[in-house]
Amino acid sequence: MKRLQRRRNGACSNSGLWTPRNIISPRCSVHSLLSPSESLKCSYRDHQVLYRVLEACRLSLDFRTTAATHARIIAFGSALDLVSMNLIIECLMKTGDYDIAKRVFDKMLVRDVVTWNSLIGGYVKNSRFEEALSLFRQMLSSNIEPDGFTFTSILTGCARLGALNNAQWVHSLIIEKRIELNFILGAALIDMYAKCGKIGIAKEVFHSMKRDDVSVWNAMINGLATHGLALDAIAIFSKMQVENVLPDSITFVGILTACSHCGLVEEGRKFFDMMQSCFSIQPELEHYGTMVDLLGRTGLLEEAYAMIRAMPMEPDIVMWRALLSACRTHRKQELGEVAIANISCLQSGDFILLSNMYCSLRKWDSAERVREMMKKKGVRKKHGKSWIELGGIIHHFKAADQSHPEIKATYKMLEGLVQKTKVEGFTPLTELVLMDVSEEEKEENLKSHSEKLALAYGIMKSSPGTEIRVSKNLRICQDCHSWIKIVSRVLSRVVIVRDRIRFHQFEGGLCSCQDCW
Repeated sequence: MKRLQRRRNGACSNSGLWTPRNIISPRCSVHSLLSPSESLKCSYRDHQVLYRVLEACRLSLDFRTTAATHARIIAFGSALDLVSMNLIIECLMKTGDYDIAKRVFDKMLVRDVVTWNSLIGGYVKNSRFEEALSLFRQMLSSNIEPDGFTFTSILTGCARLGALNNAQWVHSLIIEKRIELNFILGAALIDMYAKCGKIGIAKEVFHSMKRDDVSVWNAMINGLATHGLALDAIAIFSKMQVENVLPDSITFVGILTACSHCGLVEEGRKFFDMMQSCFSIQPELEHYGTMVDLLGRTGLLEEAYAMIRAMPMEPDIVMWRALLSACRTHRKQELGEVAIANISCLQSGDFILLSNMYCSLRKWDSAERVREMMKKKGVRKKHGKSWIELGGIIHHFKAADQSHPEIKATYKMLEGLVQKTKVEGFTPLTELVLMDVSEEEKEENLKSHSEKLALAYGIMKSSPGTEIRVSKNLRICQDCHSWIKIVSRVLSRVVIVRDRIRFHQFEGGLCSCQDCW
């Protein structure tokens, strides 16, 4: 009977999940932790109960208790000690309640570097990079000195944004404040410059610092891989062995990715075998996935499929998508249908790849069935987004965008660029538009892609000869890739585009990827 009574008091009758009440320490209840009227003499271990409370609320879908907990935090937060408040912010960030965390932060009368680090780090982990940068500037003006943890978080935010101006400013602050460049901060700095398109500076940082930790080497190898510099990545790997630094599984993900981006099949096979034979590292899903991607890109689809079937573990969705993408590129319908059948939860990109494959084979009925399936399932195509940093300000553009304050001038600049490239022989790849509309409408659709708008804005706002860097959330399409190559030649500009997969450096009508991406 007592056991039944405890279950009635502690369990959520609707979901069968435990509610917060049955994970509260008897010495420190939620109320006593959050109410200013109670003594707050709980140990640090007891403070951690708050995270468990918030997590339990979310797992049990107990929104009423969650809201009440949040309300108590906001209402009585100023009465809690600094350690408790810092833990609350960290907990809220981990559970994704960053807006509540910011409200708690705003009510705090006293903040230390841990407080700021918890909020900035949380914003970065939740992909709110511009807000993290803004908060970092506030931190500097509040006379709280940032430490290595602060800079590591903010470097990661700059890297994800590809915000070079902000990145260089943050680096200068590290030097100015004489922050020790340990292996964590050094790896973050290398990664940031690589992701901001400055692989040369990333190399300079790498060669100037102590390199006794594998993470520094991994950052350099992965940076070179995303820039398509496979031979440089292999050279770094060789140097790593000379300096007696043992590679780990992440090292091999980077080196195999480098081989994949450049189509180096034999080298990829060699490194894949080397993992076990020389370093006793068992290949994981990421290593198999990269090999499948490498084989698929180079047209060895049957070998890629054989590798998937021979794996000692279940293949994941990413691997099947890599195979599906290769089937679309190399027009292998049967194997593409095998791949799509193994993707348990189809997303918009999967439908688009399948539809594109049918279109490339001129199987219009099959392509139409895929589009109808998308409509029935309510799946929408993921919208392309691009952004460009100018003068420390990040400008965002969506496909067919009308929201930017200078969008009319941007379209006017874009129209002028399109006409110039047509004179130079550019022809829009209208077959990429999978809609039953006229050729003119297809061309207009291609013209309004987000990376073209971002590039046009960058050209409009920069002086002749200035290097332009654009970031994009999806892979660059073939039409935009061909068009930007001609733009780089016509305007004698270096254009660097970072898409979801890798970097493309356009110069003199050529691309660093050698048209393989």
